[in-house]
Amino acid sequence: MPEPTKKDDGQPEENVAPGTGEALPPAEISLEVSPPEAAAEVKDPEPIVTVPEQEPVAPEVLEPQPIITEIIEPQPVVAEVTESQPIVTEPVEHGQAEPEPTQDVVMVQVCEFKEETTILSPAPPMNDAVKAAGTIPIVMVVPPPTPILKDKDDDITASTPSPPPPSEDGSTYKKLSVDLPNDSVPESAMGRKDSVWSLGDGQPPEDIDKQIETPPLSTLLIEKPQGGSITVGGDITFIAKVEAKDLLRKPTIKWFKGKWMDLASKTGKHLQLKESFDRFTKIHTFEMHIIKAKENYAGNYRCEVTYKDKFDSCSFDLEVKDIPEVSQSIDIRSAFKRREPKQEEAPEVDVWEILKNARPDEYEKIAFTYGITDLRGLLKRLKKTKKEEKKSEAFAKKLDPAYQVDKGGKIRLIVDMADPTVDLKWYKNGQEIRPTPKYIFEHKGTQRILVINNCQINDDAAYSVTAGEEKSTTELFVKELPIKIVKELEPVKTTVNERIELECEVSEEGAKVKWMKNGVEVPTGVRSRYRVKCEGTKHWLIIDDAIKEDTATYSLMATGGTTEARVQVDLKPLKILQDLQDITIKLGQPMKLHCEILPVNVPGRWYRNGQLIQPSERLTILHRAKTHRLEVESCTLHDAGDYTFVPEGYSQSLSAKVHIIDPPRVHLEALNAPDNTVTIVAGNKLRLEIPISGEPAPRVVWMKGERVILDTGSRVRAETFPDHTCLTIDVTEREDSGNYKIVLQNEAGEDTASVKVKVVDIPDAPGAPLVPVVGGDWCSMTWDPPYYDGGSPILGYFIERKKKQSSRWMRLNFDLCKETTFEPKKMIEGVPYEVRVFAVNAIGVSKPSEPSKAFVPLAVTSEPTMLIVDDVTDTTVTMKWRPPETIGAAGLDGYQIEYCIEGTDDWVVANKELIEKTKFTITDLPPEGKILVRVKAINAAGASQPRTTQHSILVKEVIEPPKIRIPRHLKQTYTRMVGEVVNLVVPFVGKPRPKVTWLKDDQPVEPKQVSIRNSDCDSIIFIRKAERKHSGKYHMTVQVENHVDTAVVDIQIVDLPGPPQCVRIEEVWGENVALDWTPPKDNGNAPITGYTIQKADKKTMEWYTCVEHYHRTCITIGELVVGNEYFFRIFSENMVGLSESATTTKDSAVIVKEGMYLKNPEYIDYDFTEAPKFTQPLINTFAIAGYNASLNCSVRANPRPKVIWMKNKITILDDPRYRMFSNQGVCTLEIRKPSPFDGGVYTCKAINELGEAQVDCKLEVKGGFTFFELMKRGVPLHLIDKYMNETKSSESEKKGSD
Repeated sequence: MPEPTKKDDGQPEENVAPGTGEALPPAEISLEVSPPEAAAEVKDPEPIVTVPEQEPVAPEVLEPQPIITEIIEPQPVVAEVTESQPIVTEPVEHGQAEPEPTQDVVMVQVCEFKEETTILSPAPPMNDAVKAAGTIPIVMVVPPPTPILKDKDDDITASTPSPPPPSEDGSTYKKLSVDLPNDSVPESAMGRKDSVWSLGDGQPPEDIDKQIETPPLSTLLIEKPQGGSITVGGDITFIAKVEAKDLLRKPTIKWFKGKWMDLASKTGKHLQLKESFDRFTKIHTFEMHIIKAKENYAGNYRCEVTYKDKFDSCSFDLEVKDIPEVSQSIDIRSAFKRREPKQEEAPEVDVWEILKNARPDEYEKIAFTYGITDLRGLLKRLKKTKKEEKKSEAFAKKLDPAYQVDKGGKIRLIVDMADPTVDLKWYKNGQEIRPTPKYIFEHKGTQRILVINNCQINDDAAYSVTAGEEKSTTELFVKELPIKIVKELEPVKTTVNERIELECEVSEEGAKVKWMKNGVEVPTGVRSRYRVKCEGTKHWLIIDDAIKEDTATYSLMATGGTTEARVQVDLKPLKILQDLQDITIKLGQPMKLHCEILPVNVPGRWYRNGQLIQPSERLTILHRAKTHRLEVESCTLHDAGDYTFVPEGYSQSLSAKVHIIDPPRVHLEALNAPDNTVTIVAGNKLRLEIPISGEPAPRVVWMKGERVILDTGSRVRAETFPDHTCLTIDVTEREDSGNYKIVLQNEAGEDTASVKVKVVDIPDAPGAPLVPVVGGDWCSMTWDPPYYDGGSPILGYFIERKKKQSSRWMRLNFDLCKETTFEPKKMIEGVPYEVRVFAVNAIGVSKPSEPSKAFVPLAVTSEPTMLIVDDVTDTTVTMKWRPPETIGAAGLDGYQIEYCIEGTDDWVVANKELIEKTKFTITDLPPEGKILVRVKAINAAGASQPRTTQHSILVKEVIEPPKIRIPRHLKQTYTRMVGEVVNLVVPFVGKPRPKVTWLKDDQPVEPKQVSIRNSDCDSIIFIRKAERKHSGKYHMTVQVENHVDTAVVDIQIVDLPGPPQCVRIEEVWGENVALDWTPPKDNGNAPITGYTIQKADKKTMEWYTCVEHYHRTCITIGELVVGNEYFFRIFSENMVGLSESATTTKDSAVIVKEGMYLKNPEYIDYDFTEAPKFTQPLINTFAIAGYNASLNCSVRANPRPKVIWMKNKITILDDPRYRMFSNQGVCTLEIRKPSPFDGGVYTCKAINELGEAQVDCKLEVKGGFTFFELMKRGVPLHLIDKYMNETKSSESEKKGSD
């Protein structure tokens, strides 16, 4: 037989029973077994009859019944064995078994007794000798059980069938059916149509050594299933209930038959498991229904409930009786009656044979069709049945499957060896047995015998013998004799607080017995009132301090009988030593009620006005011996009334009256107002509710000054209620402000209090604002505060403005202005405005003030720009400038030009009238003189700030070398897209007019492709429609006589890039696809900045964007839908945009449902931080004066360092002659047109939080400038002197060296 499936921790696998009441197709296994021991010892078949044991004592005895003896011819039947105690034991932990609680059975009592046993396993297959002996039915007659009276709370007995009629000899019988396992069942028996579910194999021999752990026992079942009996073909239901008040989730329940067979896998036509939960009572109900029972359904069943670390179990028996035989008298008339045809029962299906003949891929379908819930367990059993038994080479005859011996007896385990020279080893539960006086090894020819003397309960175990690689196993059952009652319990009658001792004597010392109270086991824990004592064969149940609830029927249950006795506990007569007294007390004082009664330690209850009093922090109930006391720490009005003390269990009571008085009091603290001052806005309703107290209720009078406020007033009135008084003013006015007095009077005293009422309102409007100062888009305004502040301080002001022609006012400040001045801003020039003010206090906003007089904001223009010298002669200077950047609403009337001689502050107006042009020639100037010139813009608001030349102008005509002034945006690559217009203006200076030439790639520019226009001061390059062939470096040359200046303009015409090349799918795993591609051939004359990846399902071919602006040429696309097939396409992207077309993968990626999944490796983040380190140092450099020079070095650091440049150890800061760059660690210092005094030692220092580093180099500038050129460039005189001296010294050194 296959064994039941188990979890890894040794517990039987949990199976979920179906929750519906419908019968599923039967999942049943046909099995016929024979008794392992009886069949082996009996050679000739003969009936076996056992004599009933002594009848136990019970309150009611059924009528005598005859002893039944059954004699059946040998044939394959299910063996039925009746024991006085259950053979099947619970799994144990550490060799000790937990006792099984006994259960009450309706009408038929089945007694089960506690016994300490080791783990028992079902017997292995029988040997050939046992097979030859055949099967023998064994019927054991047991003593009649005592029926148990039905309890009031037991609602299950109504559904239990009544016991069978008594037999003639005065004895009743109980037949227990135990199906013993046998793997060697013939195929004919296995394939029967009437196969039923039966016991499983249990633990196989090779697993005997594995100890099974059982969770600790605890009480979970509040109602346990009761044993019962039914007739063949009848139905019965077993019910177990678990209370879920302390459980967080549903407990796990398992139903077993015999020792190991889990019935969850046997549900079907004849067995159904149900469960339900009552949300109101919080009780889980579990039911097991047996439908159309058969004879082999009889036996011992077990119910196990587990929840986390809690465990509870219960065993019960099922007796299946044969249908009583019909009288042999034949009714001739009934034989001719027409009968309805009997509906044939649907043939049962043998699922075991179906699984044997089915393919492995059909197992799940068969399990679903026939309602198999434990498919895994059936497959394990199927796998074991397919193994072919190998013929033993070491053993001629193995051990029998099982042996049984009485406690204290002797047993011989015999094995016959095929090879006597082979060494044997005996084991008990996997532990090797050594020879001792208890264990004796004997040799008789080829027989090897293990003798076990004085067998005890701990010898009940699995035994095995090994010979080389072969092993033979068996199981020994030790039968314990029943424990009988020697001395019965005696009835006890006593009073409360007395000691009760119930004494009983049994037939054996140290016997396990159970004490019951009204059929319920007596708790004997640490906190229990009951104590159990045992000395030898005597047992006592002790109750030290008896109470009335101890009245009950107490019984002691042993394995061989039961005894019971009635305990009656009565009350002692009540005697009143001191009665309760009436008291009168003030409110807030402590109150004490006291009485004394006998007998002592009699509890009681206190009542006030018929209501039960519960103790609290304020109220204390004391009981010491004969004294009962009720104490109130601080009494209140609710404590007054009639008090009654009722002793528990007595009809007498003690009574007293309590009267509480209280002087009047006004509770102004309930107003929660500072200084008892109530502030209210004028026009609102005022209702002051002030709590008052006093017993009896006081008389209340409200007064304002000498005037009494009546409750009949129309607008102002006073009202009084039992617990408070109320002052009501329907519409408050300023005159209602003042002090209000409250007077309380009653027979206990008088109390007064006063309340101040303050009525507030919004303030008056402020005075009309004045606008003394007006600017271009702002003004300054002032105003006077309001005459009346409304009874509340002014918090601030709101300011509004509007255009004079408009009627819509706009608020200027959202935060209150605390001062009486304000500057409105952001106004439009030339538009007239008006302003007004609101005053704000805690009540609200006042009415607006009168608007101010209209005013118009006007502003002067900004200073003229780009003031330069256009031409210089010996007596004139021509100046040019540009208009101001900001002119304003007042417009521009003209310009005024002034000049002064250098060294004086006398400015002379050069033009007597304003001029509108931006060019003017100053005449009549002294030759070779130096002047400063400034220009002002004039409008209606006045003159702007002057624009003055930076340096003095020498009045002398000179030749000016050409100079190209490249705009800042042309110093870098000038980028345009294909098709756009290119219009570049490059200004230059020089006198006389310079000659301008343009070259591209050392060739003159073609006029057909590029239009060039030159003027006196600039050169313009114009391309109407740019193309990529226009890209390149354009060299511009400006020449004046022998002076030449050059510049380079880099033009880049960019276009959209082409699509990527060769997009392919590298790998597909799980829900991910890896893509790879190569950059496009045509990048559109611009670097590729990223890629856009899209996906499309093959079914719809709708494209969805996965990633945008992706920089790499490989990517992994994840989160794809399993089972779909995808195509991918990729767009290139540069600074212009996405490519016009995309490259699509040739193949598609199929996301399969199952397969290998890529496990991403875990990488440890590398620490990239490091201190600055120069990978390329600075190099000593020679520069040519007038030509830009650059110093370069590279540094590596993380985090990014701060780069500092120094010249001669002095930091370079905000010097326009130096430009500093740092890109990707490359540091560059550009010196714009250096002069000899720019030479020296340059240092580059890099600093970050981890450290710093620096490199040095020496720069030497060759060539020089004349004194005039240095003056014209604006070089300071002390630097010019230094430069001239250095030049002379260097020339003298060269001459000396020559």
